[in-house]
Amino acid sequence: MRKLFVKLFVVLAALSVFPAHAQSGFDAWLAAFRQEASAQGISTATLDAALTGITPIERVVELDQRQPEFQQTFYEYLSRRVTAYRISRGGVLLQENSALLDAVEQQYGVPKAVLVSFWGLETNFGKNLGSLNIPASLATLAYDGRRSQFFRSQLLDALRIIDAGHVQAIDMNGSWAGAMGHMQFMPSTFRAYAVDGDGDGRIDLWNSIPDAMVSGANYLKRAGWRANEPVAREVRLPEDFDFRQASAGYRLPVEKWTALGVLTADATPLPSAAGDAAILLPQGWQGPAFMVFDNFNVVMRWNRSVNYALSVAQLAHQLAGGSALTVQGPETGALSTAQLKALQQALNEMGYDAGPIDGLLGSQTQSAIRIYQAVYRLPADGYPAPSLLAHVETQHAAAAAAGKLTGALVPTFSDPEE
Repeated sequence: MRKLFVKLFVVLAALSVFPAHAQSGFDAWLAAFRQEASAQGISTATLDAALTGITPIERVVELDQRQPEFQQTFYEYLSRRVTAYRISRGGVLLQENSALLDAVEQQYGVPKAVLVSFWGLETNFGKNLGSLNIPASLATLAYDGRRSQFFRSQLLDALRIIDAGHVQAIDMNGSWAGAMGHMQFMPSTFRAYAVDGDGDGRIDLWNSIPDAMVSGANYLKRAGWRANEPVAREVRLPEDFDFRQASAGYRLPVEKWTALGVLTADATPLPSAAGDAAILLPQGWQGPAFMVFDNFNVVMRWNRSVNYALSVAQLAHQLAGGSALTVQGPETGALSTAQLKALQQALNEMGYDAGPIDGLLGSQTQSAIRIYQAVYRLPADGYPAPSLLAHVETQHAAAAAAGKLTGALVPTFSDPEE
């Protein structure tokens, strides 16, 4: 009864902020969607339970459209996620769930510290599962979102999960974007990879730790996880290192990196790996350096953020008894979105093709920064540090005064091996 009251309260709250014309448009859309879902075999009972009385959630639309005003540096991102609490609590949970995690590791090849690291970063070990009703959130995004077709398909999958008896509609809660359970699976991920880890005949990613851990491991294994290989390791670079080589797309066998003078930060031997490895500088040449392996690409399939993947690796490293980062004092501060747009515009006007002026640090902007840095004999790390913006602004002003802002493209530099 209390759950029904809560749901009715959410519905009434949404009605109070959404205008009548928007509600009528949503109602028409929802009626058509119900017909489509029914034609695809979803039961009337599920459609009634999940969709009756729902309204667009204005807060979900706001979150979908929100763009960050400021970017986080890697170290800011890491320090907010790899915390003393998560290391301590993660260690306790490793012990409490040792039998389960050992069995999962043996079956799937995914280290228990890695699984617990995902658990910590996704939901703070189950403390933050999300409280928004998934069908209502997904319906909102499918009706009024930037990726309506994507969220429409996610809503259909959420209804199929309910129809299969894994969870009741009123209990299917999660994030504003539809992620749910301890590991924050999207509905399509649930249907493709979730596993009944405790053998009770249904998959409960909200209340069953075995279901959550086995499902996470199953996803990683099927995404290409390599047993007995790391995700990333902090490394020390030689003084004469060519920073153009620090790129996700530039990969060498570990033994070649060793021959170039790359060492682990703690002076232990570099890990062996079947595939090639790359060097990443997530906060520029003055920040920490990481060697990343094939399992890094697997983590990136889970979340397409370099900072996230490195945080998973670092938390797992420390949960397994490894040390904290040795480099913790790189150049402070990150460019705001507006500053990054200004940097892109200035680079474009000076002939360095940074691509669209969108305030996003994509590969084209990074490439333009590297070319600029090489021309001015700066460390070519591709990182938009505040000092780089100041340098570009000075050179841009000089070029403008001399009438040289032609926009003609500057030639790219050669491959590091050439």
